[in-house]
Amino acid sequence: MKIKGLRWAIIGLIFLATVINYIDRSALGIMWGGIDKEGTIAHSLQLTKDDYALILNIFMVFYALGQLFSGKLFDKVGTRIGYVISIGVWGISSFLHSTVSGLFSLAFFRSTLGISEAGNWPGAVKSNAEWFPIKERAIAQGLFNAGASIGSVVAPPLIAALFVAFGWRITFMVIGSFGIIWVIPWLLINKAGPKKHPWITKEEQKFILEGQSKADQDATETTKGKSLKEILSYKESWSVVIGRFFLEPIWWLFVGWMPIYLFDVYGFNVKEVGMFLWVPYVGAAVGSIAGGYVSGKIIAKTNSIDKGRKTTVFIGGVIMLLGLIATVLMGNTAEKFVAIVFVVLFGFQFAISNVQTLPSDFFSGKSVGSLAGLGGMIGVFSVIVMNFLVPIVVAKFSYTPIFIAIAIFVPLGVGAIYFFARNIKSVE
Repeated sequence: MKIKGLRWAIIGLIFLATVINYIDRSALGIMWGGIDKEGTIAHSLQLTKDDYALILNIFMVFYALGQLFSGKLFDKVGTRIGYVISIGVWGISSFLHSTVSGLFSLAFFRSTLGISEAGNWPGAVKSNAEWFPIKERAIAQGLFNAGASIGSVVAPPLIAALFVAFGWRITFMVIGSFGIIWVIPWLLINKAGPKKHPWITKEEQKFILEGQSKADQDATETTKGKSLKEILSYKESWSVVIGRFFLEPIWWLFVGWMPIYLFDVYGFNVKEVGMFLWVPYVGAAVGSIAGGYVSGKIIAKTNSIDKGRKTTVFIGGVIMLLGLIATVLMGNTAEKFVAIVFVVLFGFQFAISNVQTLPSDFFSGKSVGSLAGLGGMIGVFSVIVMNFLVPIVVAKFSYTPIFIAIAIFVPLGVGAIYFFARNIKSVE
């Protein structure tokens, strides 16, 4: 049996995994509510906003460690088994949130969820490097990233509906089952890489392999990946590390704190959060695909990976910056705020698909997961600092200084890519 366009089936499954990833991670914030909101997680477990910040950071610490660990894991065992381990553990962890009885048990299952969910990102970057020629990698990464946005679109109404119907414990059981079921089609379809997959057509195999870098073409199963020390000896690697350090907090601020912002500033309940929260992620989904498409078109037209990546990142940065300024100057109603965040997240995803593709532009497959995981880990540590500061700054001032800070991060993140990667191409 041969399947035309097998690479799109592979990225389609990773897209679906990413949707599940964001449904699982979004559930806590959506159902948290407040200690005075009956039936919510905070009310049931008698936990405060400070407890939420602590739990959020416990997740992020283990998510950061998981980025680095899973990057190495995927480089060692491959994407097929790496994904089985990653999504298997996070599905079980999400399911077992239904059993928690207090801060300690909730913190434990958030830590196992964080360390396992992290594998989705270096795993996807590595898989895209294997299954797509260079000119299609950004659109593949964009489709994968759109899964995060679609997951964030689906999660609020889905989780709010399940919460209203069954309560938060049953909701965790339902959504935790999604990842465990996903493993079945993944193992059936992703039998091997494009060099050896029995279902790939000769035409598609040739298209993929001839469109990869020479280092990728020459790599074999016995080819060893570089150590992190070797990877960081290349200046270009720092464009990924520093760029993600400054850019990641922009996405995570809204993922982690937007439900709480709507609870606090506009007095929303869980149902109202479910009605509003999905809207900005539609912008993110469109931005993911648009950023990959534009980058691919520029590369095809100019035959320059450098121009394709940098132009797209710059455009996304400008959109992000203008949107974040608007949150301070114009976001004075729930409707305006949500509309502005739509623009911010469009710009973020327009740019980040190309930033996340950089490891596969610089290195061959055996090192891609390691650099992608390292960049993700450093980015998440930046988010952890932000999560500690948010409740402190909000209690003393408001959310405005936080929006100003991440607006300043935009030119720093984009500038790092231009400074450290003077010419985006394979360094091997």
